[in-house]
Amino acid sequence: MGAAALQKYIGSLGGIGTSGVGSSSSYAPKELNKEVMPEKNVKTFKDVKGCDDAKQELVEVVEYLKNPSKCSFLLLLLDGLLLKLFVLCISLQGILLTGAPGTGKTLLAKAIAGEAGVPFFYRAGSEFEEMFVGVGARRVRSLFQAAKKKAPCIIFIDEIDAVGSTRKQWEGHTKKTLHQLLVEMDGFEQNEGIILMAATNLPDILDPALTRPGRFDRHIVVPNPDVRGRQEILELYLQDKPLADDVDVKAIARGTPGFNGADLANLVNIAAIKAAVDGGEKLTATELEFAKDRILMGTERKTMFISEESKKLTAYHESGHAIVAFNTEGAHPIHKATIMPRGSALGMVTQLPSSDETSVSQKQLLARLDVCMGGRVAEELIFGRDHITTGASSDLHSATELAHYMLLSWWITSNFVDFFQHEKQLHALANALLEYETLSAEEIKRILLPYREGQLPEQQEELEEDLVLA
Repeated sequence: MGAAALQKYIGSLGGIGTSGVGSSSSYAPKELNKEVMPEKNVKTFKDVKGCDDAKQELVEVVEYLKNPSKCSFLLLLLDGLLLKLFVLCISLQGILLTGAPGTGKTLLAKAIAGEAGVPFFYRAGSEFEEMFVGVGARRVRSLFQAAKKKAPCIIFIDEIDAVGSTRKQWEGHTKKTLHQLLVEMDGFEQNEGIILMAATNLPDILDPALTRPGRFDRHIVVPNPDVRGRQEILELYLQDKPLADDVDVKAIARGTPGFNGADLANLVNIAAIKAAVDGGEKLTATELEFAKDRILMGTERKTMFISEESKKLTAYHESGHAIVAFNTEGAHPIHKATIMPRGSALGMVTQLPSSDETSVSQKQLLARLDVCMGGRVAEELIFGRDHITTGASSDLHSATELAHYMLLSWWITSNFVDFFQHEKQLHALANALLEYETLSAEEIKRILLPYREGQLPEQQEELEEDLVLA
């Protein structure tokens, strides 16, 4: 009975002992026999925020898809005769969207199809590759055959680097899928009305044959949104949420430099969950600030046991980072300092640039090095060289990588600043962290400014009272 059952099972797979042995249909995955259908798409340009320049470049693609044979004509007066010359016909073939993860490349492609009202064929690059040689090439052929029946339409291949990376001689047998894709792109006719779009985070590794003119004719970079783009994205995600009066969307946008669309969606989602768990009826600025801190610093580990000695060392370590950032020209402003364990860290100081950065100066890089080393210097200054810990290992790693980058990029001969002329500031901030665990940028300034201006802290008790109220 066991042998019969095994034979029946093998037969159902088209294996040994069946009539289908040797035929390609026996081993073909079932999904290959299904008709390739376009995705249901309801996205339009109004759903895409924060990348206006990229949208502007793609408006003509929408026009082309609405009327693939649309041409422009030139009226020419020659020897008294008015001649109408056929001078330009829109010809588009391949569009490559590049940019960091989460900037909205896939959403942008879907929006083009939605604006033009055409079918949208979506495939991920990894879907073409299989353990059987030739399966990927067959899927490419099936995809393009289905698209030609539905033209005008869009074919979108996400993460195209999975099949389109640079070919090497020793791995040529695994690149049949790429070869088939190149052949299909060469087979396009200008009036077929098919646009091939692709997205990747790694454009540098794509094969030159794929990115040459005539295949992917246009490369469009989808960058991280600027402050205005972040505000538009936040307004989009918050439009269906009940908001409290203290929520300032502009302030949130200014306080999230470097965040992309996915980060902002995650921020709103975390804040909404926090408000629901707390039983709030509206989304407040407190929940949004909590969500931002969770993204930047990680989840609080409130139940973790930490000895008083370790807590004190962490307080001085983080105070060292904060004081160097506070007193070093070119360092990013402090966002928050905490000795509450978050993620794998026992404490941290987070900094946010005051505005969006397009380049980094030598002064800023040197300031980053100073801030990285501030924690270790504070430990050595207060506890002695024999009592420094491995808590600065990540700081040393970051500083080493940054110094290596600086030496490779250009020769740096400037001297590092003398860190600790500010021991009184160090004690004041460390004691405040030990008492309150987490301090905002405003609270840190109120503690450190009297010392920075050369004043004696006679008002220390008043400052502590202000912190309690805050």
